Amino acid sequence: MIRYICFACLLFSLLFLEKLPLSTGEVKMSKMLAVDFEVFGIVQGVFFRKYTQKRSQELNLKGWCMNTSKDTVVGHLEGDKDKVEEMKQWLRHTGSPQSRIDKAEFRNEKEISEPSFTNFEIRK
Repeated sequence: MIRYICFACLLFSLLFLEKLPLSTGEVKMSKMLAVDFEVFGIVQGVFFRKYTQKRSQELNLKGWCMNTSKDTVVGHLEGDKDKVEEMKQWLRHTGSPQSRIDKAEFRNEKEISEPSFTNFEIRK
């Protein structure tokens, strides 16, 4: 009887366990980040917020952006770490076609377990 149980355990391990990751290092869990941003330059009156919303939606990021009285655009991003990093590069170097980005600042970056927003919105 014990031989049959051991054989069943061996068969189970060969069929199922080898398909499971051996360590957590093999499981790629994407960390989620939240970060606030402010973009300086010619970023108002050039559809910067609209393009920011569009790019955020393409990257499945959540949050918001809005114009300020200092002629900058501020906002908040939440999502997978690699996508947030990609968006940070877009905010630093790309923006809308008619914008001119002088600099982008990022503050309050932190890991989160889930987004607190359901979409990416333009605030007034």
